[in-house]
Amino acid sequence: MSDRTHLTTVETVREEGSRLFTVRDEYGEPDEIIVVPCDDGGDSDEVEAWVNRCTHEAQRLDRGFGAAMRDGGIICPKHGSMFDACSGYCDNGEAADTTLVSVELAVELGNVYLTDDAYTFLHDGGIGDGDGDGSGDDDGPSSTSHIGF
Repeated sequence: MSDRTHLTTVETVREEGSRLFTVRDEYGEPDEIIVVPCDDGGDSDEVEAWVNRCTHEAQRLDRGFGAAMRDGGIICPKHGSMFDACSGYCDNGEAADTTLVSVELAVELGNVYLTDDAYTFLHDGGIGDGDGDGSGDDDGPSSTSHIGF
């Protein structure tokens, strides 16, 4: 088992709808992950984590104010593709037939831990919310979609 870092609680993820964290990837670069509730009819403590990037054009799914969620799916704010929160799979829109990059978690007694050896926890929130290292980004993509959230 890998080292683990406490991220949040399942209760917080369910109350907020999603949680955004900044990590360092296996190449030493900052990246973002989102933790979302997974309601596949089983355990209410289920949550999943995904790299915060649409598979179509690498758009951020959570731009700093929560991922858009509907009917158990994560919605890309640029083109409206919907990814299943439990499997990461998309069956519609520009990202159809792709799957989000998963991040390993463990849940124990309602606490959510990052256990993926490819990522090191840096801080809560997005890259631009961190230590002021200049690696932040803008407020997200300009939308070409007619869908509003």
